[in-house]
Amino acid sequence: MAMAIVVVGLASQYSEILGLQNLGIKGKRKKKKPVRVYMDGCFDMMHYGHANALRQARALGDELVVGVVSDEEIKINKGPPVMSMDERVVMVRAVKWVDEVIEAVPYEITEEFMNKLFKEYKIDYIIHGDDPCILPDGSDAYAHAKKAGRYKQIKRTEGVSSTDIVGRMLLCVRDRAVSESPVHTSLHQQFSHGHSTSHDKGSLNAAGVGTRFSHFLPTSRRIVQFSNQKGPGPEARIVYVDGAFDLFHAGHVETLKAARQFGDFLLVGIHTDLTVSGHRGANHPIMHLHERSLSVLACRYVDEVIIGAPWQVTKDMITTFNISVVVHGTCAEPNELKNGESDPYAAAKEMGIFKILESPLNMTTSTIIQRILTNHEAYKKRNEKKVESENKYYQSKTYVNGD
Repeated sequence: MAMAIVVVGLASQYSEILGLQNLGIKGKRKKKKPVRVYMDGCFDMMHYGHANALRQARALGDELVVGVVSDEEIKINKGPPVMSMDERVVMVRAVKWVDEVIEAVPYEITEEFMNKLFKEYKIDYIIHGDDPCILPDGSDAYAHAKKAGRYKQIKRTEGVSSTDIVGRMLLCVRDRAVSESPVHTSLHQQFSHGHSTSHDKGSLNAAGVGTRFSHFLPTSRRIVQFSNQKGPGPEARIVYVDGAFDLFHAGHVETLKAARQFGDFLLVGIHTDLTVSGHRGANHPIMHLHERSLSVLACRYVDEVIIGAPWQVTKDMITTFNISVVVHGTCAEPNELKNGESDPYAAAKEMGIFKILESPLNMTTSTIIQRILTNHEAYKKRNEKKVESENKYYQSKTYVNGD
């Protein structure tokens, strides 16, 4: 009888162990499915507002899939894009909150494309900002997603738009002889929205710097949201690269990606507005320091930035940040040395840690400005449409909770 009790007891314990193991197996099988969210856009002349939208979208799920609208669809719905599809894809892939990119998507979320997103890409929700996206026929581009109950809205980032950025670019060439043509004047009037320029009374700021159009209100919270919030390890090989990084573009991204390969922690120095203005002209930079800092911080290849980096990379600075190598790209805007200024990289060269990086992409801010000047009639029409839609948005704007 005692033996029977022992056998029954062992059998009971063995049964419990098996049950626990089975529960563990089932638990693994029922591992929570990641929430996949989708956001699309043209991402033309991509700026920190786009990056912040992608950050907000990523916070609504576990994986963010981003659709980049095709050149043809942009032409039909908005006018010709300034940046090519390849350039726009480079920019989107570089944003650290993006997990996957779908190229050449339609401008409208049709029922057919929506179902493809749900079935093929396993998308749970489609995301867009609180500013309406209206098709040429007046209908909502996201109507099908809303009807399906799979639509979520985020808050638009105030203080920046591609339209305003074009106006700033045109302001930067106003002092050049070629820019005083009727073509340039017409473009400037179209893109400036009636804002003052550096030639208007009282438009210069205290530093005399020519960035005029920004309505961005920088906060410490926004910088924290964009920051990686971690420093280099004790044995890290720290790479330093500096510059204006004005109108952050694909050329910047490819250079930063290449610079990152020289070590395992990329520190980027971003020059002050006054420094940039002093070396490039009174109407530079196009984007002010905080705007440029956010754009660089959003890049996945960047670990940390110095907001307002000094022009001279001194030995003391190299020691303070434990910099192992200082990198400079071959493709950049001309930076004329002021009277009495020495080579900003002299200390790094003397220490034997300076490296020249062959820039992977031959592209500068001036390249983008020239594209707009060359095709001014098309961009004039595109801007007229954009101004009208933006005016409607601001007239009916209400507070939207969000980041």
